[in-house]
Amino acid sequence: MGWQLTEDVGEFRTAADPCLAREPARSTLLLTISESFRVNGAATPVRFGYWRESDDAPVTAGFVQTPPLRPLLGPMPDRAARELVPVLRALDPSLDSVQGENACAEAFAAEWTGRRGGWRVSHQVRLFRLGELTPPDPAPAGRARIAAADDLPLLAGWMSAFAADTGQPDEDYRRATAERIVASRLWLWDVAGAPVSMASVSPVVAGQARVAPVYTPPRLRGRGYGGAVTAAVSRATRDAGAEQVLLFTDLANRTSNALYQRLGYRPLTDSQALTFEG
Repeated sequence: MGWQLTEDVGEFRTAADPCLAREPARSTLLLTISESFRVNGAATPVRFGYWRESDDAPVTAGFVQTPPLRPLLGPMPDRAARELVPVLRALDPSLDSVQGENACAEAFAAEWTGRRGGWRVSHQVRLFRLGELTPPDPAPAGRARIAAADDLPLLAGWMSAFAADTGQPDEDYRRATAERIVASRLWLWDVAGAPVSMASVSPVVAGQARVAPVYTPPRLRGRGYGGAVTAAVSRATRDAGAEQVLLFTDLANRTSNALYQRLGYRPLTDSQALTFEG
């Protein structure tokens, strides 16, 4: 059967959910992104895809793409990644990058460019899963609290600053931030009534939830606020019923990788964004 593409998130989830639920941690991005579109809708068309090896086989791969952004591959066999290339090339021959777990991203890039190594690594991340939570001891001054409506202007600015720090597109983050506040999914570390750090978490889908983003303004870093608010939101998420609490770190950032491991997060898998050359 191969790849089936759709802009209907309901069709995608109906077809792909059994596949995504088999390894929900590794499928966290596809689960949380599609859930966001299912609940809130999408401002622009979104492309979903699911793959079967044959007509009577189960779905074993999926991807999501919001053009003109690169496709985001879920865990998939190399064959599925290679077979996705002609499908997407027919829709967008100017596509210049892909993102996914290391092996499938490289299989896609090699097929797209026609050669092994016909790409450069533009970003590498590691997925961590929470084991035994170990909050900072001693904790920094202050306390954790859920963000409130009055925090919206400040936190929308922090969301924009986080996006700039991580190379994401610039946009108005007020709506997305407001949605997180209304859903009680955005936490703050507060010192003497002033927010000093924030951490958000995705909804629980298929038993998993992902902490993101975590942000502390540059002038307030190095004081333990980010670790404290991450521990607080991690505990609250697990208490709310998440079987797996996850987060991504930039592999180039040794500080954050060490911090999250001290909190009890353990490495699960690595992913990368590849930009095609030639």
